Amino acid sequence: MGIINSSSFAKSLWPGLNKIYQTSYGEYELEYPKIFENNKSTRAFEEEIGITGFGLAQVKTEGNSISYDEQSQGYLKRYSHVTYGIGFVITREMYEDNLYPEIGLRRAKSLAFSMRQTKEIVHANILNRAFNSDYTGADGVELCSRVHPNKSGGTWANELETAADLSEASLEQCCIDLSDFTTDRGLLIPVKPKMLLIPPELEFEAARILKSVLQYDTANNAINALKTIGKIPQGYVVNHYLTDADAFFLVTDCPDGFKTFVRRSDEFDVDNDFATENAMYKATCRFSCGWTDPRCVYGSPGA
Repeated sequence: MGIINSSSFAKSLWPGLNKIYQTSYGEYELEYPKIFENNKSTRAFEEEIGITGFGLAQVKTEGNSISYDEQSQGYLKRYSHVTYGIGFVITREMYEDNLYPEIGLRRAKSLAFSMRQTKEIVHANILNRAFNSDYTGADGVELCSRVHPNKSGGTWANELETAADLSEASLEQCCIDLSDFTTDRGLLIPVKPKMLLIPPELEFEAARILKSVLQYDTANNAINALKTIGKIPQGYVVNHYLTDADAFFLVTDCPDGFKTFVRRSDEFDVDNDFATENAMYKATCRFSCGWTDPRCVYGSPGA
């Protein structure tokens, strides 16, 4: 366990110190709440289960009975909460001799900064691993896949058939593919894109694609169809914690998609160790995050 003692911050004991730096940087606005639906939890885990719908109506011939269909249990998604924590220990001597008490407050702010960064990274990793078959959802495949199984048979896709970089053409294809989404029983559902989610490396390209009145990469005097019809109403959103510079995602309006369950909000505590007289500071929280229905996103890992 690391302990902050007098030798760790010897300069903070000297008169004349003007500034402590690298402890209070500015922060990005919280980004994961733009994607994940926030929920409270009072249990060790939360479970969500799908129900298959009905199929198409069948022709009823005169004098005969109608056809009766049935529903069945779909895939089960479990959100198991994880506790995250970080802290620091200061010796009593360090506390007594420190000429700059505000440094302790800054260390507490650093804990809060670490907790927020942890949440951002944990949530972003859901998308960073979207094409990784080692990280699967309730249906047994990764978040973005060409072979999501239906309980009633067959498969469906929320990933481009041919991986492509972000472009006007690839975005249009994503939107076309979204219009083909169906229920587990094959009935069409109106899943629509809400936002384009991108890493910082793609921000300028996304701006040119979505904000140009005309097609920006051609000499043809053609409209920018994506902008004209407002196909992606919330535009693009940059997530600074995405690690793949080529991957991009269309977040859809599908219900029960990305979710986070907060079992315990951030808690900051202080205590003293009787034997050493050290002061101990800690921050903890407990939550889980993931996705229930993978129709909440359509993606490409880039070419």
